[in-house]
Amino acid sequence: MIGEKMIIGILGGISSGKSTVAAEFERLGCGLVDADRIVHELLDTDAVKQQITAAFGQDVLGGDGRIDRSELAEMVFASSEGVEKCNAIIHPLVFARCEELISDFNECQEVKAVVLDMPLLAEVGWSERCDKLVFVDCKAEIRAHRGAKKGAGSKNKLKKRENFQISLDRKGKIADYTINNNSDFPAVAGQVGRIFSIIINNV
Repeated sequence: MIGEKMIIGILGGISSGKSTVAAEFERLGCGLVDADRIVHELLDTDAVKQQITAAFGQDVLGGDGRIDRSELAEMVFASSEGVEKCNAIIHPLVFARCEELISDFNECQEVKAVVLDMPLLAEVGWSERCDKLVFVDCKAEIRAHRGAKKGAGSKNKLKKRENFQISLDRKGKIADYTINNNSDFPAVAGQVGRIFSIIINNV
């Protein structure tokens, strides 16, 4: 049926496996709105690069002239002011693109629902935009290990970034469903499948 699709938002800590869960929802027939991918695309545009360098300086550029995302993250999460400056530049553009994608998916008959993979979903108020919220629960030690493998830094770095976010306890409480991601992918996929079946069949 063409029309407004149910929006499923993914919550969880850094390196908890939110994108893995979102990708599994996509495999089951959801349209995926990947905010991280949108940010990466925006950072490669001249307009955003100019705003970022004006706010954080030329040191944020790598040797290839593109924004060094790791360096930018270090600068952004050094203070609440840095977070606010970056958010003011990036968030309006991300939100506009997310709405465009949601609108496109609403016109796509084969899309069963929309899954929203946005790191700061609750912090920026987009949890209210969702019909259902899924929290990805994962132990801090496992998240730190996964983060280190992806180059996201140490456990202390993850903790520093999460200090600017709503607590995981709070995210867990506002979620409609919880997925345990402390084991392996088949276990996660099974949980996603069960939750998606419940969501779709209770629309």
